[in-house]
Amino acid sequence: MKGLTIGALARAAGVKVETIRYYERRGLLRQPVRPESGYRRYPPETAKQVRFVKSAQGLGFSLREIQELLFLGSGTQADCSEVLALATHKIAEVEGKIQALEKIRSALGELASQCPREGSLSRCPIWERLESEAGGKEVR
Repeated sequence: MKGLTIGALARAAGVKVETIRYYERRGLLRQPVRPESGYRRYPPETAKQVRFVKSAQGLGFSLREIQELLFLGSGTQADCSEVLALATHKIAEVEGKIQALEKIRSALGELASQCPREGSLSRCPIWERLESEAGGKEVR
């Protein structure tokens, strides 16, 4: 029998078997037909596809976006501009996250600089901020 078992595919791609199954459920990989023997066999190029998915995840692409990239790659009329558009959108998204994280860092830094470093929580500006934003309500 030719092809890779799911375990061999996972090893070749550097992932766990559950990752292969998850990608199949999400539609990122085609599940091969199960022959009478019961053991599916994956074409060797499937390992490259799994590594592609992992690489795209490493660049911050979501599985939905990766599905779009794979779709583009499967078409004969796909154009580099379409991949660039996805990457440009991802860059804008990352910039937004960076700005949000910088605001968080600034707010925490300001609160930390006001902290007396010891004593009761009632004197802790970090705790006070968390309490005030929680509405001071007790959860029971």
